[in-house]
Amino acid sequence: MTIPLLNVEYAQTGTSTKQNNMGMREMQARAFAKRQAQYLLLKAPPASGKSRALMFLALDKLNNQGLKKAVIAVPEMSIGGSFADTDLRCFGFFADWRVKPENNLCVSDGLDDKGKVAAFCRFMRGDDEVLVCTHATLRFAFDEIGNAAAFDHTLVAVDEFHHVSADENNRLGGLMDTLMQQSAAHIVAMTGSYFRGDAVPILTEEDEAKFEKVTYTYYEQLNGYQYLKSLGLGYHFYQGRYLDALGEVLDPAKKTIIHIPNVNSGEAAVDKYSAVGHIIDILGEEVGRDEATGIITIKTHAGGYLKIADLVDDHPLVRPKVQAYLRGVKEREDMDIIIALGMAKEGFDWPFCEHVLTIGYRSSMTEVVQIIGRATRDCPGKSHAQFTNLIAQPEAADEDVKVSVNNLLKAITLSLLMEQVLAPNITFRRRSDVGKGEVLPAGTVVVDDTVVPVSAKVVEILNGDSTEIIAALTQDQQAQRGYVNVEMPSETVNEVRLPQIVAHRYPDLNADERQQVSDGILTIMTANSGGGLIDGRSLPENAQIEGERRFVEQGGLFVDIETLSADEQANVQPEKIVREHELPAGAEIVHPKTGEKSIAGNTQFVRLGEKFINIEKLNVDLIRAVNPFAQAYEILSKNVDSALLKAIQNYVDAGRISMSEDEAVMLWPRIKTFVQTNGREPSKNAADIMEKRMAEALIYIRNKKAESLSKGGV
Repeated sequence: MTIPLLNVEYAQTGTSTKQNNMGMREMQARAFAKRQAQYLLLKAPPASGKSRALMFLALDKLNNQGLKKAVIAVPEMSIGGSFADTDLRCFGFFADWRVKPENNLCVSDGLDDKGKVAAFCRFMRGDDEVLVCTHATLRFAFDEIGNAAAFDHTLVAVDEFHHVSADENNRLGGLMDTLMQQSAAHIVAMTGSYFRGDAVPILTEEDEAKFEKVTYTYYEQLNGYQYLKSLGLGYHFYQGRYLDALGEVLDPAKKTIIHIPNVNSGEAAVDKYSAVGHIIDILGEEVGRDEATGIITIKTHAGGYLKIADLVDDHPLVRPKVQAYLRGVKEREDMDIIIALGMAKEGFDWPFCEHVLTIGYRSSMTEVVQIIGRATRDCPGKSHAQFTNLIAQPEAADEDVKVSVNNLLKAITLSLLMEQVLAPNITFRRRSDVGKGEVLPAGTVVVDDTVVPVSAKVVEILNGDSTEIIAALTQDQQAQRGYVNVEMPSETVNEVRLPQIVAHRYPDLNADERQQVSDGILTIMTANSGGGLIDGRSLPENAQIEGERRFVEQGGLFVDIETLSADEQANVQPEKIVREHELPAGAEIVHPKTGEKSIAGNTQFVRLGEKFINIEKLNVDLIRAVNPFAQAYEILSKNVDSALLKAIQNYVDAGRISMSEDEAVMLWPRIKTFVQTNGREPSKNAADIMEKRMAEALIYIRNKKAESLSKGGV
C-alpha cells in the first residue's frame, strides 16, 4: 500500500543553474557578495553548489583579503572529492582551485589518523594554501596544535555545519567557539539542513549573532532547475519482511539509492550482508564483480544488465575501490543502483539519482532531508525525483502500539516539514519599512507596526529561521499529540507550545516579540498548507473571497462602492465594478467624502478550505485555530483501517496534553468573554471542543485556587 503524501511541481526557470560572467550560479553569487564577512553562515539545499561557492570565497580571501591558508573540513571522507582541483578561470573567475594531493587528506592513501594529524600540522607550518580534511581530523589536529592563535590568518570552512552544536559535549562546537573567542580566524559554515534532530542549537545565540547569513531556499533551487520538474514524497506500508515487499517499490529502470535499515532496528530482517544479497536476488542474478572497482554486474530477470555499487561492505580492500569508482562517475550508464547503510547521504554526489528508497523510519529529520537531497540534483533526462519510505504496517492488535504511532507521527511530521520547505519563500516586511507607492515582490507579508512596534529582530527571525522553528514544532511530541488529538483545539498548541519553543530558542525576546514570531510562523504554515501565497490575478474566476471590497474607477482613482451614497451605488454599472483582487498594482484609492487617499494593499491571498482570504485580512484568531497536521493526517487516516486509527487515537488520548498553567492563563480571557457573551459558564459536556477546553481550564483554575487557600495562600 503506497501513500503519496506530497507532490510538488516546479517552473523549470533555469535561474538556479545559470552562470553569471564569473561562472557563479545564483546561490554562489549571493554568497560571494558577502565575501568580506569574517564569519559567514551559508544555508543552502543539496546540489545548489555550496562546494563551488566555498572555492570562490576561499580564493578571494587568499588572494584579496590577506589570509594565508584555507582549511576545509567535511564530515566524511567521501565528500572530500567535492573539493578536487577545479578550473574556474575558463568561466571568468580570476583563479583556479588547486589542492595538492598530499593536502587532500580525504583521498590520500595509506594515512591513519595520526598520519593525517601530522600532515595537518605540517601544512599549518608550511607555505601551502589549501587543505581538505574531515571534521575528526580538524578536531584532533586542533588539539595537537593547542593554540587557537595559530589560525589567525586562516579560513576555517566547515561543510555540513549541522554536525556542530552548542552542547558542551560537542567537540566541534567547542572548537568553533574557541576560534571565535581566541583567534582572528575567518569561518565559513555551510549546511543544507540547519536544524538538528536533537533540538540542540548549533551555536549559542551570542556566537550566531556574529555571523553574516546567506539563505538560499529549497524552492529557489528546485524552481530554478532546467530539467527536474517535480518531487514526490511517499510511504509504502508492508507486512512481514521488507525484503518480500521490496519488489513492489523498486524499479530497476530508475537510478536508485537504497538505504537499508540498521541491523539493530525493528525493520532489519537479516544481517546487512544478507540484505544486500537478497536485494541482488530481487533484481536478478549476479554475473560478475570487477576486481579493480568492486562494482557488481547483475543480469535482470528481464534480460538486461545493471551496475550495482555495494557501500554496505566495509572491507578496507573493497569499499575504497567502490568509492573511488563512484567519484569518477560521469555518464548515466556508469551506475544504476547504489546500496548503502550509513553512507551516500549528506554531500554524496550522483546527479543521475532519481529515486531514494529508504527502508525503515529515520528518527533524525536532518538525515531524511539529506537523503531526499541525493535525488534532487538537476541533470538531463531526469524530470521527476522521488523519495519513498518503505515502512512496516502498524498492527492495531499489538499490545503496545506506541512505536507504530510514533512512527506514523514522524511520517506526518516529515510531510508537513517538507511541504513548508518546498514552498515559495515568504518574506516579512514592516509597514514602516515600506516606501510610499513601493510595489512589493510576490511572497511578501506586510507586518503592521503602526500600533504595536515590531522589532528588527522579529523580522530577522521570521525571514531567516522560520524553517528551523517549524522543524522544532513539528518534531515536538507534545505538539504532535495535540494536533492529532481530535478532542483538543489547535489553539492549545499554537498559543502555548509554539511560544514556549520560540522562547527557548530566543531567550532574549520579550513576551510581545515571542508572540509576534509565533504568529508569523503560523501565518507561514497556514499559507503553505493552502498552496502558498496566491497572487490576486491568479485566483480562479469564481473564487470565493472573504470580505472582498468592490471598487469603481473615477478619474483614474478607485472608490470603494460601500463609501458611495445609496443613489450612487444604484447607478454603478456591473461591468464597471473592479473587485479588490483585480486592482492594478499601486492603485490609488480615494474616499469620496473626505478626499483621503491611500494605496491599494497587498493583493496576495491564502486559501482556507473553499475560501480565499487576503493575507492582510487574515485574522490572528483564525491562524491560531489552524491545524497544520490536518491534511497529512487525513491522508494517512484514509489509508489505514479503522481498528488501527482507533488504536492511534486511543494512544494519543491516553497521553493527551494535560492542562498546564500556561494554557489556563491563555484561556482565562476567553472564559471571561464567553461568560459575558453567553450569560453562563462553559460546559465540559459541550459539543464545541473550544468550549469544552475552556470548561476544563475553569476547573483547573478553581482547583489551583482551592489548593492555594488550603495552604493558607491568597
